[in-house]
Amino acid sequence: MRKLRLYAICWTFFFTLFVACSFAHSEVSAQTEAKGVVFHDKNRNGKRDPGEPGLKDIRVSNQVQIVKTNSKGEYRLPIGDEGIIFVIKPRGWMTPVDEMQLPKFYYVHRPKGSPPMRYPGVAPTGPLPDSIDFPLHPQKEPNKFRAILFGDTQPRNQKEIDYIAHDVVEELIGKTDASFGVTLGDIVFDDLSMFEPLAKTIALIGIPWYNVLGNHDINFDAPNDELSAETFARVFGPPYYSFDFGPVHFMVLDDVMWSGSTPEQRGSYKGGFGPKQMEFIRNDLALIPKNQLVVLMMHIPLVNVEDRKELYKLIQERPFALSISAHTHYQEHRFITKEDGWEGIEPHHHAIHVTVCGSWWTGAPDEKGIPHTTMRDGAPNGYSIVTFDGNKYAMEFKAARRPADHQMNIYAPEVIDASESANTEILVNVFFGSDRSKVEMRLGNKGKWIPMTRVSVEDPEYKRMKEDEAKFNMPGLKLPDVMKSPHIWAAKLPANPEKGTQLIHVRTTDMFGKTYTDQRIIRVR
Repeated sequence: MRKLRLYAICWTFFFTLFVACSFAHSEVSAQTEAKGVVFHDKNRNGKRDPGEPGLKDIRVSNQVQIVKTNSKGEYRLPIGDEGIIFVIKPRGWMTPVDEMQLPKFYYVHRPKGSPPMRYPGVAPTGPLPDSIDFPLHPQKEPNKFRAILFGDTQPRNQKEIDYIAHDVVEELIGKTDASFGVTLGDIVFDDLSMFEPLAKTIALIGIPWYNVLGNHDINFDAPNDELSAETFARVFGPPYYSFDFGPVHFMVLDDVMWSGSTPEQRGSYKGGFGPKQMEFIRNDLALIPKNQLVVLMMHIPLVNVEDRKELYKLIQERPFALSISAHTHYQEHRFITKEDGWEGIEPHHHAIHVTVCGSWWTGAPDEKGIPHTTMRDGAPNGYSIVTFDGNKYAMEFKAARRPADHQMNIYAPEVIDASESANTEILVNVFFGSDRSKVEMRLGNKGKWIPMTRVSVEDPEYKRMKEDEAKFNMPGLKLPDVMKSPHIWAAKLPANPEKGTQLIHVRTTDMFGKTYTDQRIIRVR
């Protein structure tokens, strides 16, 4: 009897312990599973009201896995102690935007907040909400649309934000039909307190604006890569994500890997995606049809990313893929081939984008007090306008505060001897030129068109400006060193031209079939 009573006590103890552990486990499981509803926000107030239905088959991600909502608009996803849940905007629907025109498509889960750093990260969010809901409202998204791309706006301070306002933002306000814009990283220049003032300035354009993380946008006092985007997350959301607009799938990628700083050693960065993000990319692309155009937007050029070949494997079987970066402060079209490990049938087009800040807001100020900030490839600062049409695209360079047809500089002597004409070389810097550009020139209105050859030389005007800086102690921040420009063409003038004032005509047709023309006057004696 005594043994039986002892057995009963032991059984009761272990059963109670089992129930307690099971309850505790269920509590932990509940706390580590995010759930919610993606719904049609009919009155666009950001919360789900009676009569607002859930939306089926909308993709939601925890930065790695992607699930689709059920017929009621519901989703469930695992989430750790911290994380970010976001909705992948589908075609024909839009997320809310805040007063800075920043899309609000995410929930940052930081129960205790970001660790203390020089620039504040995310404030404590507390326990995981019972339901993380995402509002969407319908919008028209045609097959053909435009987007504006900014590379490296990169202001150090409010004064340089004012440069951006007057140099590029003002000319776009009320004058663009673009559906949205993107800044391709280096949004600011290390001072992360400039995020909001700059976003408020760009918001005046009046269109939703997405942002890519750059190496000057991270928390340099972060101990590791995982915590290096805490301020970015507070203002802009996840450092990588995706969305659809019209027939195009856009992927915003974080290719800045931060090693972390210690009291003994300053941190450093390198180009890379990392296994967690690569898994998200893999899962995301698995849901995208191969005949859909995929646009990958990043900061560091893809050819300088350590684990790029893993990404190549995911996109090289796709006939419609484009990647775009910034970072270098010069323009270049790269066509990635098997020499870099690419195994696709056609080379992959990677566009290294013009920067808004040009050469970091350097050079002598102009009549408005804005540095000319010419880039070291000889091209002016500016931005691009990309036209998408189904699975096709065309890119157009726009120089800041210049006419849309300002696409080249022609370099020729002011005066030449007729006898020396055949030895006189003309150079043309086609700012957005590439391997696939055709460039020709002719002397006079009836001369024959002469094919020009792409050459690797320094831009003559940029070289002169650098020399003048040293010679005359020019005002303003000093320009960076001269480089050999990747988009200069050369040809010799025809022999024995007619004497007098002559006009050199230049025309170029870009890889998208668009032709630009320009001219320069010379005197022949």
